[in-house]
This record gives sequence, structure tokens and C-alpha cells, in this order.
Amino acid sequence: MTISTESYAPPSDGDAWDSLSPAQAGFDASGLAAAIDFAKAHESSWPRSLYYPDGRYVGLVEWNESGPWSEIVGPVRERGGPAGLIVKGGRIAAEWGDTTRTDMTFSIAKSYIAILAGLAVADGLIGDVDAPVAKTVAGPWFESAHNRAITWRHLLQQSSEWQGEIFGKSDQVDHNRQIGPGADNSRKGEKRALQPPGSHYEYNDVRVNLLAYCLLQRFRRPLPEVLRERIMDPIGASPDWRWQGYDNAFVEIDGRRVQSVPGGGHWGGGLFIGARDHARVGLLVARAGMWGGRELLSPAWIAAMLTPSPTLGNYGYLWWLNRGAAAKSGVPSTAVFALGAGVNAIWLDPAQDLVAVLRWIDKTALDGFIDRLIAAIR
Repeated sequence: MTISTESYAPPSDGDAWDSLSPAQAGFDASGLAAAIDFAKAHESSWPRSLYYPDGRYVGLVEWNESGPWSEIVGPVRERGGPAGLIVKGGRIAAEWGDTTRTDMTFSIAKSYIAILAGLAVADGLIGDVDAPVAKTVAGPWFESAHNRAITWRHLLQQSSEWQGEIFGKSDQVDHNRQIGPGADNSRKGEKRALQPPGSHYEYNDVRVNLLAYCLLQRFRRPLPEVLRERIMDPIGASPDWRWQGYDNAFVEIDGRRVQSVPGGGHWGGGLFIGARDHARVGLLVARAGMWGGRELLSPAWIAAMLTPSPTLGNYGYLWWLNRGAAAKSGVPSTAVFALGAGVNAIWLDPAQDLVAVLRWIDKTALDGFIDRLIAAIR
């Protein structure tokens, strides 16, 4: 994957961020304006309160979920309107809506967990992603013969097939789950036979929450604290973002009461953040972990994170790729993205040093926006 050598990155002291015109950034101005107008015109169908008039939470409706594990146990915040920005060569080429508003971001949090895993590897807290997690994480989570075989790589690629319950949620709640436009969740939550770890992909929020807990055990510190110190402050993110867990997700670490955080807002909680902060993180990934000449993440980790999984060709370590059978024609194979329900997205093409952040676009319109964005590149 080609990584731009463009040196400009926004300063780490807050709001200052250079901009340039669409034409200076290499876009057809009218074409880029059309892409932005398209995003504005296709706002998410989710109610802004994130609750339907009958009181149902949007996520439970989206995934056809009910039953014993469907309780909302984390905070929920009313969402804002459509917003986003386009960053080319590190500079803002276009921006719309309130890009500083701290909103829920759902499963984009998973991609941040992959970044934290990279820090754990760099610190020697994870010596080998192919090592069984049970070797370094104590407790009942990996006691069974099935679970003892699960590696860090399996958790990162969502192929672990872990079986159990953590923070009141069973892995079964996301059995047979599908995501995206046209998803059929009529069988979601129906128990199925588990496959050997590493052999079957399944989008399962409980297992990602387990991964976050395991990283907490390795760092011995709250994950938001690690993220702020190692990534968000050095790249100049705002102080407004927060990562909140479930009411029942507090554990004791070395005598300190610490909250384990989830990989999304499925049952409330998750990463609450603004579009500008997302764009900075996207730029860091597009630049292979480098920021203003400083290595914040290992380029080798970024490369591994964005490598197709054996069980799903368009998925890496909790990041989506435009690869494999699901690759979109007309979209560069170098494109990758973090995706959250709603829809929220950090889309980037490292080969073009291009980052786009979208907040609250309808799930059926995301591809249409990307097509228009690419068509606007001169």
C-alpha cells in the first residue's frame, strides 16, 4: 500500500488546521459540492433522540433484537444532524455541519480498539498476536478447551467464536447477525453450533467487548486514558471526546475501580466524539502511524491491521477494506474505513492521502457518496 510522504499534519495544540480550496486539493469543485449535497440530502433515518416514539432504542430495531440480553446498560445521547469533512494532504478541503459535536459513533469504536491493540504490541504487552489470549489474561473467560484456543488475532478479526457471557451479555445475542443494507437478522440471536476458533467470521459485539476487556487487563489502565495519552493528545484531538462503558462494566485493577469500555453503542455507551477528531485519527492511519515526523503507531501494525482476514476478505483487524469478493468497483483497492451504525464512517485512501468523515448519512447512501467523492477527483 502506497503511503503519502506529504509532511503537513495539523498541529497538536487544538483548533488550528490549515484548509485549502477544493481545486487546490485536486477536486472538481462542482463535483465535490455535489457529493456533499448528496450527503446532506440523505440524512440517517434514525430519530435524533435515538429512540423511536414507542420507546424502542434504534439499535435494537436495527438488529431485530429482543430478549434477555437486550437491556440498554450504557448512556445514550441525542444525535446531531449530517456533518462531515474531506481532508486532502492533511488539509481540510471541505466541511459541512457541526464537525465538533460530540456524538455517539457506534462501531467505529472497534477500529479504535485495533489501534489500542497496536500500542499493546508495541509495549510488549502482547508478544504475539497468534498466542492464545489465555496465556496472559487470567479469569474464567478462557477456561474451556474451546476458548483456550482463541488468539489475539482471532479476536481482532472477529473469528474467535468465543463462547460465554461478559457484563451481562452472551455471545449468543449476536449469533447469525448480519450488518449493512439488506441485512437479514430474522435469525439473529438463535443459538448455532460454534466452529473452531479462527475458522468462521461473525460480527459479534460481545466478543469485541471481551477484546477490550482483555486489553484493559494487559494495560492495567483504562483504555480511554491510554488512548488520550498515546494517540489523541499527540494528534491534537479535542478534549471533548469520551469513551463510556456499561453501568455493570466496572472491574478492579490493582486496587483501582476501572470501567471496561465497549466496541460500540449496541447497548448504549461507546465512543462519543466529533467528526474533526475522527478525521485526525483517519489521517494518522492513512500516514501509517506517523504524525508530524513522530511515530505514534508502528507502520508494521498499520499494515497488519489493514491486511485481509482469511475468513473475510474485506476485513482486517476491526477495519473494513475494499478488497475481496465484496470490493466496490470504481473504488481504489487501497481504500479502508471504520464504520459505525447510523451511519458514521471514517473513509480513507492512503494512496491518495485522502480522508473523509461522514456523520449520520443513511446506510443506503454511503456508497453513493463515495462514488461521487471519487468522481470529483481530477
